[in-house]
Amino acid sequence: MFEVLMYLFETYIHADVDTMVDQDELAEELTEAGFNKEEILKALAWLERLAELQEADEPPSWARSAPDSFRIYTPEELYKLDTDGRGFLLFLEQIKVLNADTREIVIDRVMELDSPVIELDDLKWVVLMVLFNVPGSESAYHQLEELLFEQPDGAVH
Repeated sequence: MFEVLMYLFETYIHADVDTMVDQDELAEELTEAGFNKEEILKALAWLERLAELQEADEPPSWARSAPDSFRIYTPEELYKLDTDGRGFLLFLEQIKVLNADTREIVIDRVMELDSPVIELDDLKWVVLMVLFNVPGSESAYHQLEELLFEQPDGAVH
Protein backbone atom coordinates (compact mmCIF):
# COMPACT_ATOMS: atom_id res chain seq x y z
CA MET A 1 0.00 0.00 0.00
CA PHE A 2 2.81 2.44 0.85
CA GLU A 3 4.28 2.12 -2.64
CA VAL A 4 0.91 3.15 -4.12
CA LEU A 5 0.74 6.16 -1.78
CA MET A 6 4.25 7.20 -2.76
CA TYR A 7 3.44 6.87 -6.45
CA LEU A 8 0.28 8.96 -6.05
CA PHE A 9 2.03 11.62 -3.99
CA GLU A 10 4.91 11.97 -6.41
CA THR A 11 2.76 11.75 -9.56
CA TYR A 12 -0.22 13.88 -8.62
CA ILE A 13 0.20 15.79 -5.41
CA HIS A 14 3.88 16.71 -5.22
CA ALA A 15 4.00 17.36 -8.99
CA ASP A 16 1.30 20.05 -8.62
CA VAL A 17 -1.15 18.30 -10.93
CA ASP A 18 -4.37 20.33 -10.57
CA THR A 19 -6.74 17.95 -12.29
CA MET A 20 -9.35 16.02 -10.40
CA VAL A 21 -9.14 12.34 -11.29
CA ASP A 22 -12.04 9.91 -11.11
CA GLN A 23 -11.33 7.17 -8.54
CA ASP A 24 -12.14 4.36 -11.00
CA GLU A 25 -9.95 5.95 -13.63
CA LEU A 26 -7.17 6.35 -11.08
CA ALA A 27 -7.50 2.71 -9.97
CA GLU A 28 -7.28 1.60 -13.60
CA GLU A 29 -4.18 3.73 -14.17
CA LEU A 30 -2.55 2.31 -11.04
CA THR A 31 -3.37 -1.24 -12.16
CA GLU A 32 -1.75 -0.49 -15.52
CA ALA A 33 1.29 0.83 -13.63
CA GLY A 34 1.60 -2.63 -12.05
CA PHE A 35 0.01 -2.17 -8.63
CA ASN A 36 -2.16 -4.84 -7.03
CA LYS A 37 -5.91 -4.03 -6.91
CA GLU A 38 -6.12 -4.73 -3.15
CA GLU A 39 -3.18 -2.41 -2.44
CA ILE A 40 -4.76 0.29 -4.62
CA LEU A 41 -8.04 0.11 -2.71
CA LYS A 42 -6.22 0.28 0.64
CA ALA A 43 -4.22 3.31 -0.49
CA LEU A 44 -7.30 5.10 -1.79
CA ALA A 45 -9.13 4.43 1.50
CA TRP A 46 -6.09 5.75 3.41
CA LEU A 47 -6.14 8.95 1.34
CA GLU A 48 -9.90 9.27 1.72
CA ARG A 49 -9.55 9.15 5.51
CA LEU A 50 -6.79 11.77 5.34
CA ALA A 51 -9.09 13.96 3.23
CA GLU A 52 -11.87 13.56 5.81
CA LEU A 53 -9.48 14.76 8.51
CA GLN A 54 -8.50 17.69 6.28
CA GLU A 55 -12.08 18.75 5.62
CA ALA A 56 -13.06 18.79 9.30
CA ASP A 57 -13.56 22.24 10.82
CA GLU A 58 -11.41 21.26 13.77
CA PRO A 59 -9.19 18.30 14.61
CA PRO A 60 -10.98 15.19 15.86
CA SER A 61 -11.21 14.84 19.64
CA TRP A 62 -8.53 12.11 19.63
CA ALA A 63 -6.09 14.51 17.93
CA ARG A 64 -6.55 17.38 20.38
CA SER A 65 -4.23 17.80 23.32
CA ALA A 66 -2.86 20.57 25.45
CA PRO A 67 0.21 22.27 23.96
CA ASP A 68 2.32 21.43 27.01
CA SER A 69 1.22 17.80 27.20
CA PHE A 70 3.58 14.84 26.86
CA ARG A 71 2.78 12.07 24.36
CA ILE A 72 2.72 8.53 25.76
CA TYR A 73 2.80 5.93 22.98
CA THR A 74 0.69 2.78 23.09
CA PRO A 75 2.49 -0.58 22.84
CA GLU A 76 1.31 -0.90 19.20
CA GLU A 77 2.67 2.56 18.37
CA LEU A 78 5.97 1.77 20.11
CA TYR A 79 6.33 -1.33 17.95
CA LYS A 80 5.44 0.38 14.68
CA LEU A 81 7.40 3.60 15.33
CA ASP A 82 10.92 2.87 16.48
CA THR A 83 13.03 5.19 18.59
CA ASP A 84 14.31 7.06 15.53
CA GLY A 85 10.75 7.64 14.29
CA ARG A 86 9.48 8.86 17.65
CA GLY A 87 12.54 11.07 18.02
CA PHE A 88 11.92 12.52 14.57
CA LEU A 89 8.32 13.38 15.49
CA LEU A 90 9.50 15.02 18.71
CA PHE A 91 12.14 16.98 16.78
CA LEU A 92 9.49 18.21 14.33
CA GLU A 93 7.35 19.38 17.24
CA GLN A 94 10.29 21.16 18.84
CA ILE A 95 11.04 23.11 15.66
CA LYS A 96 7.31 23.83 15.20
CA VAL A 97 6.87 21.85 11.97
CA LEU A 98 4.30 19.70 13.76
CA ASN A 99 1.94 20.68 16.53
CA ALA A 100 0.12 18.26 18.83
CA ASP A 101 -2.84 18.01 16.41
CA THR A 102 -0.79 17.30 13.30
CA ARG A 103 1.42 14.87 15.25
CA GLU A 104 -1.67 12.87 16.18
CA ILE A 105 -2.88 12.84 12.58
CA VAL A 106 0.54 11.59 11.46
CA ILE A 107 0.47 8.82 14.08
CA ASP A 108 -3.08 7.90 13.04
CA ARG A 109 -2.06 7.65 9.38
CA VAL A 110 1.09 5.66 10.26
CA MET A 111 -0.93 3.18 12.29
CA GLU A 112 -3.23 2.60 9.29
CA LEU A 113 -0.34 1.55 7.06
CA ASP A 114 -0.12 -2.21 6.64
CA SER A 115 3.64 -2.39 7.31
CA PRO A 116 4.37 -3.84 10.75
CA VAL A 117 7.22 -1.35 11.31
CA ILE A 118 7.65 2.06 9.68
CA GLU A 119 11.14 3.04 8.59
CA LEU A 120 12.26 6.63 9.23
CA ASP A 121 12.32 7.48 5.50
CA ASP A 122 8.73 6.25 5.13
CA LEU A 123 7.66 8.25 8.19
CA LYS A 124 9.11 11.39 6.61
CA TRP A 125 6.91 10.83 3.55
CA VAL A 126 3.82 10.29 5.73
CA VAL A 127 4.54 13.57 7.54
CA LEU A 128 4.86 15.34 4.17
CA MET A 129 1.56 13.85 2.97
CA VAL A 130 -0.23 14.91 6.14
CA LEU A 131 1.19 18.44 6.14
CA PHE A 132 0.35 18.83 2.46
CA ASN A 133 -3.27 17.95 3.20
CA VAL A 134 -3.86 19.84 6.46
CA PRO A 135 -5.11 23.40 5.88
CA GLY A 136 -2.84 26.03 7.36
CA SER A 137 0.22 23.76 7.31
CA GLU A 138 1.72 25.09 4.08
CA SER A 139 4.62 26.80 5.85
CA ALA A 140 5.37 23.70 7.92
CA TYR A 141 5.21 21.56 4.75
CA HIS A 142 7.73 23.79 2.96
CA GLN A 143 9.97 23.90 6.04
CA LEU A 144 10.01 20.09 6.23
CA GLU A 145 10.51 19.79 2.48
CA GLU A 146 13.56 22.06 2.71
CA LEU A 147 14.85 20.15 5.72
CA LEU A 148 14.54 16.81 3.92
CA PHE A 149 15.52 17.66 0.36
CA GLU A 150 17.88 20.63 0.41
CA GLN A 151 21.49 19.66 -0.14
CA PRO A 152 24.05 21.66 1.86
CA ASP A 153 26.34 23.90 -0.16
CA GLY A 154 30.07 23.37 0.03
CA ALA A 155 32.16 20.45 1.13
CA VAL A 156 31.09 18.21 3.95
CA HIS A 157 33.83 17.59 6.47
